[in-house]
Amino acid sequence: MSKKKKEETVQKHKLFKIKKRKPNRSRVGDFFLYLFLLLMAILMVFPLVFTVNNALKPLDELFKFPPSFWPNNPTTDNFSDLFVTMGKSWVTFSRYIFNTVFITVVGTLGHIIIASMAAFVLAKYDFPGGKTFFNVVVVALMFTGYVTGIPNYLIINGLGWIDTYWAIIIPAFAAPIGLFLMKQFMEGLPMSLIEAAKIDGASEWRVFSGIVMPNVKPAIMTIIIYSVQNLWNNRAATYIYSEEKKTLVYALQQVQSGGIARTGQAAAVSVVVMIVPIAVFIAAESQVLETMASSGLKD
Repeated sequence: MSKKKKEETVQKHKLFKIKKRKPNRSRVGDFFLYLFLLLMAILMVFPLVFTVNNALKPLDELFKFPPSFWPNNPTTDNFSDLFVTMGKSWVTFSRYIFNTVFITVVGTLGHIIIASMAAFVLAKYDFPGGKTFFNVVVVALMFTGYVTGIPNYLIINGLGWIDTYWAIIIPAFAAPIGLFLMKQFMEGLPMSLIEAAKIDGASEWRVFSGIVMPNVKPAIMTIIIYSVQNLWNNRAATYIYSEEKKTLVYALQQVQSGGIARTGQAAAVSVVVMIVPIAVFIAAESQVLETMASSGLKD
């Protein structure tokens, strides 16, 4: 290798060398920062661990005062008793699970599809009434389900959806939080990317499904977390009356209300109900962080 080439190589290495960014904090500052994060993590995980420990305690330890944090004689009898109790119901345990899974999956998928399609139009196209419509969506975020409960019931009853899955699924499609998040996130995508795709001959659907949607995964994962938590924990008792269409949470809460004798089963119910939302949150959160770290388009 000639001397000139060696110099060029050295210059390239200097040019592309990534320098380690040194934080402005001292070691003492790092220590207190990590100590604070550790304390916050303990506070966050404490209720979850305590709930699981309660579910593993025998009945006599559940009534012990002062209560102990760790079970002295851990057992899974509470879970086995719960499944025995659910097995005695004239509606099978698997039916409750199917009802809840069906409502959660269909409601979440529909929410993502409708919110993303509407957000794409609102974020990337100007049309009469577009801003007014989005302002209505923002205002809708201020109203809780308790405020809109009676109007929702009257509308669903008028449509003949009472005592059907659609009484829970269709309102989930129209949740304003999904449209708000998707619209705000899509506004960050460069319009030049969409215009370049159209110049190359891509259709509107191709631009939406192949370019826009892959770049808004953080928003999609956030909507999944929100929607699953709401639908999985929905008792649906206001709209669904048939026992064979009841959700799992409703059935488990009936076990919880069985009195002192079912205290152990009630502790097991708390664990069963929170397993799926926590699992979905952990899985989706990791993908959100990975996507946000590996993406970053700028106009």
